[in-house]
Amino acid sequence: MAEDRLSLVFGALADPIRRAILIRLTEGEATVAELAAPFDVSQPAISKHLRVLEHAGLVSRSRRATARLSRLEAEPLREVTTWLARYQRFWDESHERLDELLAALQARQDDDARHGHG
Repeated sequence: MAEDRLSLVFGALADPIRRAILIRLTEGEATVAELAAPFDVSQPAISKHLRVLEHAGLVSRSRRATARLSRLEAEPLREVTTWLARYQRFWDESHERLDELLAALQARQDDDARHGHG
C-alpha cells in the first residue's frame, strides 16, 4: 500500500525541530550546517530530519558546487490546509452554539437580577 502523503506530512510536522527547519527555509535555501546552527543537535541528526521532510515532499535538496542546499516545497502544506479547512464549518457552528448558549445564560442572569432572584 502506497504511503498517504497527508500522513507523511503530519508525521513530518509532528517534530518541533522539523517545524523550525521549515520556518527557517521560508527565508531561503540553507545548508545542513546553517540549519543545524540554532539547535543542540549534530549535523547528521539534522540530515535525518531533512530526509523525513524530503520524504514528505516538504523539502527538496540540490547541490551548488560543494554545498548541498535544502529548499522549502510548500505545496504539501496547501494540501494540509485544504484538509483542515473541512473542519472550519464544524468549528464555526460550534462557536455559534456556544455564543447562543452564553447569550441565553446572560439573558437569564439579567432577568434574574431585574426580578430580584439570585
